[in-house]
Amino acid sequence: MLIATCLALVLLAAAIALWPLWVRWRRQRIAGRPFPAAWRGLLRRHVPLVSRLPARQQLRLKALMQVFLAEKPILGCRGLRVTDEVRVTIAALACLPLLGAARGIYPELRQVLVYPSAFVVERPVTQQGVQHDERRVLAGESWSQGQVLLAWDEVRRGAATPGDGHNVVIHEFAHQLDQAGGPANGAPALATAQDYQRWSRVMQHEFDALQWRLAQGEPGLIDAYAATDPAEFFAVISELFFERPADLAALHPALYAELRGYYRLDPAGWR
Repeated sequence: MLIATCLALVLLAAAIALWPLWVRWRRQRIAGRPFPAAWRGLLRRHVPLVSRLPARQQLRLKALMQVFLAEKPILGCRGLRVTDEVRVTIAALACLPLLGAARGIYPELRQVLVYPSAFVVERPVTQQGVQHDERRVLAGESWSQGQVLLAWDEVRRGAATPGDGHNVVIHEFAHQLDQAGGPANGAPALATAQDYQRWSRVMQHEFDALQWRLAQGEPGLIDAYAATDPAEFFAVISELFFERPADLAALHPALYAELRGYYRLDPAGWR
């Protein structure tokens, strides 16, 4: 009995040690498959942002997409039928933030839930010491429990208009990066303490400047929703980083530099 227990423990330890190697091998195998021709057509027609990427980045994006779609279920809700257009569009936009730094394929994400249009969620809210549920109508939401919720009509609109600075998929998957290892707070995982200090300094300065601009009623590049809290600020500026990078670099150079360092990408240099 003791020998059998010891053998089982050895096998379990070996399986745990070999698991990352197996995952890497499996992902390399999936990423090495030919990218379906039908998917290439869907990218050209429905996700024009991809055409801005350099050829090498386009190849990497397609490899990431194949792994994403193999590992992350995309489920239709409220009668939505999940077609290849739905899957390819969401996968392409969700994988854009992964192009630069090697940080896994959203390791905490279990599934993506897609609604035909805006959906309602209930959240506990405390007002004057009394807690009650508040109903909110949303186009997207990222949950730390491993789910991203999206409204398909908003996904499709954002994919078709890559120059307006609004993209619900990039927004919610920026939240997923922020939520890795804990609640979203506007400070995703960085390499060093110095990186965190510089990030905090730049983000706080820009966040304060946004709130001051809104109080003065002045127009600006960054949407007012970014002033909600630091987590929303990070998600909103991530949308701008990928959709209007030249404008963000020109008007907020320090902010752009922080995002360029975090994402390990320089989209202002793309076509």
